Amino acid sequence: MKELHTEIEINAPAQKVWQVLTDFESFPQWNPFITKAVWKAEKGARLSVTLQGMTIGPTVLKADAGKELRWRGQVGMPGIFDGEHHFILSETAAGKTKFVHGERFTGVLVPVMGLFGVLKKAEAGFLEMNEALKARAEGA
Repeated sequence: MKELHTEIEINAPAQKVWQVLTDFESFPQWNPFITKAVWKAEKGARLSVTLQGMTIGPTVLKADAGKELRWRGQVGMPGIFDGEHHFILSETAAGKTKFVHGERFTGVLVPVMGLFGVLKKAEAGFLEMNEALKARAEGA
């Protein structure tokens, strides 16, 4: 198992950040990590997500408006290389949002993916997306 954890403070209320995060049609305009997304932010929905040139079809596990979006997907069969991806938003007393973006990877190929730099590339993508989300939410 390998976990990635990133976070950023956004100078906008959580509801505004959620709006940007779930406006999937606009992802190609601002999101350097998830370049295409076709989905509904509702539990049980099947997604089509293109990230770093790869398209996956995860399932939404949780969609709590303004608070959390979580999905689970895999490459190939379950147990090979699985990921549970999450976005967690918490509004601070100052009207800002703490945005946590991470993923827990499990499966027999996790060590191999680590050796090939896949996990470092994913973490860099998370950080890029966080910065782009911050800029979009603060400027929109």
